[in-house]
Amino acid sequence: MNQTFVDRAELLVPTLYETIVRPVSEIEVVAEEEAFQGWATHALHDAGECQHLSYGKNDSFILDFGDHYVGYLSLSVTPTGGLPDAPLSLNLIFGEMPCEVAEPFESYQGEMSKSWLQEETIYVDVLPAVIRPSRRYAFRYVKVIVLDTSPKYNVQFTDIRCIAVTSADVTLVEPLPASTPTDLVEMDRIGRRTLQNCMQTVFEDGPKRDRRLWIGDLRLQALANYETFGNRDLVKRCLYLFGGMTLADGAVGACVYERPHPQVDDVRLYDYSLFFVATLHDYYYATKDRDTLTDLWPVAWEQIGIALRRLDDRGIVQDDSSWWCSIDWHTELNKQASAQAILIYCLRRGLALSYEQNEPERARWLEEQIAVVSEAAMKHLWDGNHGFFISGPQAQVSWASQIFMVLAEVLDAERQGELMDRLFDQDPDIRPVTPYLYHHLIEALLLCGRKDKALEEMRAYWGAMAVSGADTFWELYDRSDSKRSPYGSHLINSYCHAWSCTPAYFIRKYFTRDRGE
Repeated sequence: MNQTFVDRAELLVPTLYETIVRPVSEIEVVAEEEAFQGWATHALHDAGECQHLSYGKNDSFILDFGDHYVGYLSLSVTPTGGLPDAPLSLNLIFGEMPCEVAEPFESYQGEMSKSWLQEETIYVDVLPAVIRPSRRYAFRYVKVIVLDTSPKYNVQFTDIRCIAVTSADVTLVEPLPASTPTDLVEMDRIGRRTLQNCMQTVFEDGPKRDRRLWIGDLRLQALANYETFGNRDLVKRCLYLFGGMTLADGAVGACVYERPHPQVDDVRLYDYSLFFVATLHDYYYATKDRDTLTDLWPVAWEQIGIALRRLDDRGIVQDDSSWWCSIDWHTELNKQASAQAILIYCLRRGLALSYEQNEPERARWLEEQIAVVSEAAMKHLWDGNHGFFISGPQAQVSWASQIFMVLAEVLDAERQGELMDRLFDQDPDIRPVTPYLYHHLIEALLLCGRKDKALEEMRAYWGAMAVSGADTFWELYDRSDSKRSPYGSHLINSYCHAWSCTPAYFIRKYFTRDRGE
């Protein structure tokens, strides 16, 4: 641990802005085959009418707050009828999506811990009372179930509110030009909302789950943040946390925890460690903060050396059971070619930083490494007969391999464009699964000058999420399977997820008229 770096990060803990929001309506959630995930919501009446109703044992109601919020619930409870001669028992269920307040959590059989499901059972001994659960929740819907009172009394609920929290200053966001198409305005709004709700004392990956800082998510959040809220100190804080708490061999860990004190997780991802270099690169060119670059450049440099040690005698990233690389969640995806491309991509960004640090010897060495690793990719991973990069012992052709090789700029500009065109024409079976890889697909299309195609894909993916009812963009979206989950249950999926926020980045940087088209 570099305690100096961690201390600097702790000095940058942001102020959280608090906003009081109230539910807009009481709803029912009903099964409808055509609705997303099979559940539709229907308003019953204004939420204010709930405070006039009385609830007894086994009664319940569902409140809709009208949008996705991250914060703390508060509600006042008053007994009606006789004196409360037994404790009140309540079950509160919080849902980002209707499925979470419609399907019983008892049915959950997923791989992740059930404790991520958002619910709380509360016992109140003395009434009236104000109930303020101490846990922070991420939700649009709250289901209140009266588990028990007694035959003598019922209860009324009043002053129901959420104290929503974020470190994003929403007043700093510039409006889009009036000429921006309405669907892009909506995608931008949802993307910003996603980012806003993930911006807490760090850039969280998801405020429902896992509620911590992952570097793959941070890199994309930071890009969107530069174009929207402009909270540069939050990016700086996260960089110092990663740089100050590396793994035993100096590698940057995939994620870190803030509490009870800052500490790095033991998860190690080849690509995420390398992306520290890219994230520092992006931060420097967004801020020109030379002090932070000087502090953290040695950490970035070390990631390059560690990554290069994984090359075999051909100059190719070794692919075996001893490593873990993120890339995407397709279960059949071979990640060797993508890792090779990410190595080249990050070497290029390291080269730019070495120039900024006025280190000509390191710059020359990095130029040599880029040449060696790029030539190895062309010699061993490029299939000239079919016009695709291949990966692994089975010579797999995937979307991910082509996308990241384009971003690595291994081919010249004309051939890169042809590769992307061929990718769409031939449509290999191993397609993108997550918004994370879709982000890189859009980046690759833009790099190749396929701006219209990039916009078409954004509309087909994030636009379809918006049409499906997204308040914030989701961790996973499969247009053919609304309940798809890598964890065995859609109930545990994160429906406000950091790596999905980048439509706000793309729209503001590339698709608004005043930025040029």
